Amino acid sequence: MKAVALSDGIYGLHANVQNNDLFEGIWPIPDGVSLNSYILKGDKVAMIDLFRDWDGAKGKVEAQLTDLGLSFRDIDYLIINHMEPDHTGWLAEFKKINPSVEILTTKKAAVLVKAFYHFDDGIRVVATGDTLSLGGGKELLFVETPNVHWPETMVTYEKQSKTLFSCDAFGSFGKVADGKEFDDLLTAAEHEFFEGETDRYYADIISSFSAFVLKALDAVKSLDIGTIAPSHGIIWRKDIARVIERYRRLASYFNTPAEKRITVVWASMYGNTEKMLPSILEGIRIEGVPVSIHRIPEEHVSYVLSSAWKSRGLVLGMPTYEYKMFPPMAYVLDILERSHVAYKKVLRFGSFGWSGGAQKEFDTFMERLKWECLPPVEWQGLPQEDDLKRGFEAGKALARAVAL
Repeated sequence: MKAVALSDGIYGLHANVQNNDLFEGIWPIPDGVSLNSYILKGDKVAMIDLFRDWDGAKGKVEAQLTDLGLSFRDIDYLIINHMEPDHTGWLAEFKKINPSVEILTTKKAAVLVKAFYHFDDGIRVVATGDTLSLGGGKELLFVETPNVHWPETMVTYEKQSKTLFSCDAFGSFGKVADGKEFDDLLTAAEHEFFEGETDRYYADIISSFSAFVLKALDAVKSLDIGTIAPSHGIIWRKDIARVIERYRRLASYFNTPAEKRITVVWASMYGNTEKMLPSILEGIRIEGVPVSIHRIPEEHVSYVLSSAWKSRGLVLGMPTYEYKMFPPMAYVLDILERSHVAYKKVLRFGSFGWSGGAQKEFDTFMERLKWECLPPVEWQGLPQEDDLKRGFEAGKALARAVAL
């Protein structure tokens, strides 16, 4: 890829990761992910956000710098919005190449520079309201946005171009193609893809910090934003309100009702739990409520979390396994709890063999997540006709509750 101009003297550098690694060691990225850095050229040169040398990122960024007539040694200032290693993993090597660079970051981030990369010289601590002039009319404003999604995070705003460098906020999974770096260059199908990957990125990475996301959105709403330049995904320059509203809506789901839809997550050992699924789905669909279905462990929990975050209702199908929940489903519930997927209307169903027990363990999750649960549908062995009728009626009842 080549460096792309956002405005006069401001450029985006994209390094696509396409090696089938897991993001954060957890989340699948079958369509890759972009690591975005930005160059601002005034009388001085600033780089905003670095990268980890992941899937050859260093070479890709270096080639784009060369296109601009620059090298890493020409960077006067490095702005670190967020210390997570996908944005800073190459920092120690960068510092050796350019020992005179001045690093600007928050007080909490400066501590992490020492912890992660074992140096503390050349660091200037900045706080909300602080500015940096690069000359040539370019001035940077710093705004702290703690817990979006680490405690040390901030965003950087360039006043002349009205560009918000938002780091992980407004980011997405998915590689960025040449000539498709901006929102107004995408087809409708490409927009649909990136919006889906924005939702999944939000649910997987950001959702548990949603209260802080809403505070951060309030902190920057007074800025006249013309471009949003995140550290992953496309750059927004046309429909800014579209992505801001999407983020505000996603963040609101941590304590307000989500969309009137149901996410069904199920697992079955020998098919007895699976035999109930069609009856429950028929009950849901007869009420006209949209439903998405995910089978565990065949489908990664990343996609379950993304769907569940946006859904008002959940159906969780699992058998009892040695007096407890079926382990793959227990893992799903652990992820939902870690991500604070709360305030849902929930139905659990499942079979058991010689003894039950899954419901007892499930109840502990229900209490912690403030779920409103319908009576469970459980049975021993193979479901009988009466059991299937109970499943159908339970599906209808959940759908009606979600549609209210």
